[in-house]
Amino acid sequence: MSGELGQPQAGPSHAGLDLPNPERNRAGVPGGVIRRAGAQGRRSWIQKVLEQITDSPLQWVTPSEVVPVAVLAVQRYLLEDEPRDTIPKPPLYCYDVTISDGVYQEKCYLDPSLNFLVYKNILKVGIEMKISRVSCLYNEKRLGQGILCIDNVHCGETLEDISLETPFRNSAHEEVPERPLRGGKSHYLALWNNEDPYGDIWLTNKQPEEHNFNNTKIISLSHLEMTWSSRRNFPALLVRILHKSKLRYYGKPDKKMIEPYQTFLEVADSSGTVSVIMWNALCPEWYKSLRVGLVLLLQDYSVKKSYPFRMQPLPVDPQIKLISTMEICLNLRDPPTNIIIIPEKQVKPEWRLPKLNHRFITRSELDDMPENHICDVIGILVFVGRVQRSKKKESREDFWSYRWIHIADGTSEQPFIVELFSTSQPEIFENIYPMTYFVCTQLKLVRNDAQVPKLLYLTTTNESRVFLTGHRGQPYTNDIKVKNFIHWIKTRTDSEEVRTTVIGGYYPYPPVPETFSKYSNSVKVESLLTAISEVRKEIEDLQYREQKRIAIQGIITVIKYIPHATATENASASETLRNANRPSTSQATRKENQSQERDNNKQYQDDDPMGSQYFPATHESLSPTKKKRILQGPCAKLIPVPQPETSAQRGNRPDTPNIFQRRESTSAGVQGKARKTISDRWESPLWREKKFGLIDHLHYSCVHPESIPRKFIFEQRKFLTEQFNSQPAKYIPPEGRPPKLEDFKSARSLGHFEVTILGLNHEIAIDVAFLPMYSPEDLRTSQIDTLLTCMNYSCVYPQETPGNDRLPRALAGDIIKAVTKLDKVHIVGILDICNLGNNKVEVYLHKIYSPTNTS
Repeated sequence: MSGELGQPQAGPSHAGLDLPNPERNRAGVPGGVIRRAGAQGRRSWIQKVLEQITDSPLQWVTPSEVVPVAVLAVQRYLLEDEPRDTIPKPPLYCYDVTISDGVYQEKCYLDPSLNFLVYKNILKVGIEMKISRVSCLYNEKRLGQGILCIDNVHCGETLEDISLETPFRNSAHEEVPERPLRGGKSHYLALWNNEDPYGDIWLTNKQPEEHNFNNTKIISLSHLEMTWSSRRNFPALLVRILHKSKLRYYGKPDKKMIEPYQTFLEVADSSGTVSVIMWNALCPEWYKSLRVGLVLLLQDYSVKKSYPFRMQPLPVDPQIKLISTMEICLNLRDPPTNIIIIPEKQVKPEWRLPKLNHRFITRSELDDMPENHICDVIGILVFVGRVQRSKKKESREDFWSYRWIHIADGTSEQPFIVELFSTSQPEIFENIYPMTYFVCTQLKLVRNDAQVPKLLYLTTTNESRVFLTGHRGQPYTNDIKVKNFIHWIKTRTDSEEVRTTVIGGYYPYPPVPETFSKYSNSVKVESLLTAISEVRKEIEDLQYREQKRIAIQGIITVIKYIPHATATENASASETLRNANRPSTSQATRKENQSQERDNNKQYQDDDPMGSQYFPATHESLSPTKKKRILQGPCAKLIPVPQPETSAQRGNRPDTPNIFQRRESTSAGVQGKARKTISDRWESPLWREKKFGLIDHLHYSCVHPESIPRKFIFEQRKFLTEQFNSQPAKYIPPEGRPPKLEDFKSARSLGHFEVTILGLNHEIAIDVAFLPMYSPEDLRTSQIDTLLTCMNYSCVYPQETPGNDRLPRALAGDIIKAVTKLDKVHIVGILDICNLGNNKVEVYLHKIYSPTNTS
């Protein structure tokens, strides 16, 4: 913390606190005009704290009165090394937090010791926060100027509504463009990745302009390739943009670059295609204005030998020469590049500029395409997953943002499954939802036909671009496959689209191979297996929306079925969920959190009086002709499964038993009924022997509301989209009274299982969740046990149609019965661990490898 940990005192490069200084002319000070609360009205808590700091002999104070403030913004940037630093540090991202006390707003610097609150999405916009210690960081190069530092906080609950009408106490914080409080970096970064342009430095106002070519000398790319090394000055280039890459941020604390960005353009004329690299400050000025298909006149550029290890995308026309010996460099200076967008109406046929050729394929053609095939797709979104993050490199703070989507085009019953990484188009990536017409270009095919289930999906590349509804005027609209899709979509009805669309939830893709040896060959990790004693640390190290897959060894000792009607999507019914939403404090130690977790989750142990009993005599199994196989891969098609009746629908009919009610005892389960009952829990004798002697029991089997896929409702698209996007950097007031996520219908109807895995040394156990789904194909007697089969599946969700509401419970019984065959068997469990933010963590059982399928 700033006052105690020796934070450097030279640092604020922009306006922060403006402390009283009689020698200063207010109008000429970068700090701006300082507003002070008048005699009337409520006194500003921020103002009182500043006065307390001014009067204190220390550089930090504990406010005499701690009152709640609202968090309006959490903004990230890279802090460059201080002059006294001799050893370069890894990238250190800092955070400015804008707060409001109802009278004023103030932008504050968050002490780096509290960064973990942002990493875990505990400190976020829209919450109430109490600040219990603050300090002042002075700018030693300016008189009377410093910034307010937050050293200790208690993060509270989300506020229903926050007024944005309160002014900044320091008017300099309202200046455009926005500037970070510390360091020489001139801009903020996107909150959760480095690929997305964020803030007001990114311009969008570049327009085509007609150019008089009478006095302009133009050179072809092929001629430039032959002569560039002997030239001092280069004539202009007249080219068309064929591909545009996402942004690359290469900022580091020891580099004095103000806007360290880079992007690649693949451009072409009639003689060839070449890579153009746009550097640094040109990216904020031009990146959002340039799009594929535009014609550019480039002047005052530089040329250098190309980087040997970069793979250029395939040319749109195979007859055009691919020039890979040189690169064109565009810079703000050395020399200052001149870029002109030529209007399409001024483009002359004699220039022979290449036209864009797209590689659209249909879903019916995908199965025949080779691995790594590059293609474009068009369709309607039928599933949009939540935004997830994966670490670029271990021990680094940089992440990729991505989400899984399904695209239907009418040529197959199966959708395209696409792993959509951020393409530096946040205005699209953060606003996609089902029932939207969607185009994605430059996708790469990932496939493995030797794996069971077969692996087949598309993933974005560095040059991928996405387009939403409103394709009129786009260069691909004349493609025959695009026209066929538009014709197909006109034949569909809105009711068909609504019935089949899903948003959000946990998405367990891609599936893992059928044997552990194949899994071992498919993963690239330092350690293939994680000791069960290390699982807690793996979970604690996860950051917001990070999802990671690990493998552990153990013994399945308990499995319990949680029907959909009683699943933990109802927050009030889940003690675990209540604990997860409990406010967090920066002062809590890890040991206290662990102890609290064990105490709060004690209810999960021994909560069934008949927990150690399994009832094989009363189990209702599905007949071979009706039994349903659990999904094996993306090509499996799901059958409809009805939702169970609610208590309101059942009314007070005494003769209608609730088959979704858990059996608490033998007498309660029978009650004189002739109908057979189904057990929802099995517990091994080993668990009864070992459960009281454990040194640690991890409880991560709760399924939170945001992990349940929801039926998409178009009228609520804004709310649903926000729920499954990343947390925004700035507070967005809700429109009216927003609904609750739990109010939206689940796209799943089977419920889930809570599975307890005991470590091989019988000292540590972990509770995890398992979510199976249905497939219409009959279960062959030669297939492996149902439980082992169900560990791989696609998240194509079932349509809701009338049917037998006893099917979910019967299939659940089959799965539990299969588990009994694994009693005391050493298994390898593939776990997906997910951090949802705000102390909510889930662990899902994705696959079980038993001795029969480990080799």
